[in-house]
Amino acid sequence: MAVALLSVFVIPMTEELGWSRGLFSGAVSLGGLCAVVVSPFLGRWLDRYGAGTLIAVSSLLTAILAGGLSLVSHPLAFYALYVPGRMIFAGPLELGIPTAISNWFIRRRPLGLAVDSAAKGAGLAVMPLVAQFIISGWDWRTAWIFLGVLTFIMGVIPSLALVARRPEDMGLEPDPWPQLKNGSEINTSGGEHSIGAQALSEVNFTVRQALRTRAFWILAVFSGAGLMVQAGISLHQVSHYIDQGIPAQFAALAAATFAVSQIFAGLIWSAMARRVSIRYLMCASAFVVAIGAISTSASQTMLTGIPAAATVGFGVGGLHLLIRLVWADYYGRENLGSIRGLTMSAQVGGQALGPILAGVLFDVTGGYQLPFTIFTVSAALAGLLVLTATPPRQPAPQLEISAV
Repeated sequence: MAVALLSVFVIPMTEELGWSRGLFSGAVSLGGLCAVVVSPFLGRWLDRYGAGTLIAVSSLLTAILAGGLSLVSHPLAFYALYVPGRMIFAGPLELGIPTAISNWFIRRRPLGLAVDSAAKGAGLAVMPLVAQFIISGWDWRTAWIFLGVLTFIMGVIPSLALVARRPEDMGLEPDPWPQLKNGSEINTSGGEHSIGAQALSEVNFTVRQALRTRAFWILAVFSGAGLMVQAGISLHQVSHYIDQGIPAQFAALAAATFAVSQIFAGLIWSAMARRVSIRYLMCASAFVVAIGAISTSASQTMLTGIPAAATVGFGVGGLHLLIRLVWADYYGRENLGSIRGLTMSAQVGGQALGPILAGVLFDVTGGYQLPFTIFTVSAALAGLLVLTATPPRQPAPQLEISAV
């Protein structure tokens, strides 16, 4: 149910079924809005029980819904199946996997999240091409059946068998910050977000404490704005190139390039994440997305479209990695699921707004130049805003006691 994968279904489904792109995009946005509602409850579940069962059940439901999409012929049926599928992808799956990784790692958390991003990028790189191949050789209904079967195989049993809540539940410890013999920490860079700048004991904010910090609200706004751009471009980029007269098989390369660049992006951004202040990296990734968005708007051939898609993907790869990383680094692991569950409302809300905004403006103007320009400005402003999100200081224990 990923937006980038859905992009290859836009043209064949809307043309065969006679739907507008605004109507089609509305399902993505409505599914995102539903995820806004359920995410806070899912966050508390993750803190208490872990992600294994949640991911397995979510994968099973997604597989069933994907198979059902092969049978739709009416907009209501499409919405009834795709909206909950999108809700699951944007809520439980997006929240569960990064939270599980962040709970297992501290020092190697950037690397763990980068591996997750690389795996997702690889899937998003291959699956649009596979889906387009099936659509071209058979039809879009067969492609949905294939995706449902694949989701069941890859998502259910491995999650139940391999995912535990935290290493402490298995008598293990997360990887700690390295120490010298005298007990002092190793300072690898001296920057604001360096290993030496971290406290020996990990910070752990309560939800109430997190809500009282300025960084919480800035990061929430940044997440919503940045991922609004990501969702809007990823859904409509293939359609944008098809409208320029490019065959669908070649236009799908934009979606694949977008995903492949995220693989390398995660590894590169993670390598910098322990040496450079994370808010500076978030600002840089937002400006890369802005450059890619305006480049996509100006592209009319794949000669310029491929570099534009790679630029957007590289920036989006940074956004995904750094947004997941900053919450764990700023607020700790103990209540990470609950805190992320609240902030997912802003993130998923942005992802819900992007596709419908682009789809409606396309229907009104007949092109994607206006929405892509709006995305460019939004990403740039978000990059400037996040520079003010300095790491919060956890309140002293005695202050919390006196408040009670």
